[in-house]
Amino acid sequence: MVTKQFSGSAEDADLRRADSLAREIFSDVANKWALLIIEALGEGTLRFSELRSRVEGISHKMLTQNLRMLERNGLAERAVHPTVPPRVEYTLTEAGHGLRATVDGMCDWTYRYFRHIESARRRFEA
Repeated sequence: MVTKQFSGSAEDADLRRADSLAREIFSDVANKWALLIIEALGEGTLRFSELRSRVEGISHKMLTQNLRMLERNGLAERAVHPTVPPRVEYTLTEAGHGLRATVDGMCDWTYRYFRHIESARRRFEA
């Protein structure tokens, strides 16, 4: 995977530009698995198996890919403890906690408008 490099230009931060670093970052974190992992890690440090249990329906492969992406973007940290077998834990960074505030807002929005959306879907399918 080729990662865009920040050159300091305003274009790098413009989400509307297809070639911007900001759009690459947005694309990485704006998926359901990343958002659910961020929400789970916001409650505290978790091991891989604990994360997999808290994020129902995620495959081993998808959890691994998303954790690597979150690490690459500086949103999560991985700590390996020298035990047999090795104990690996994940935690949010300061930037990850900042994003979690946004994720919490999205969760609140979902709860607030759940009935409205449910009703609209019923009307649309009728």
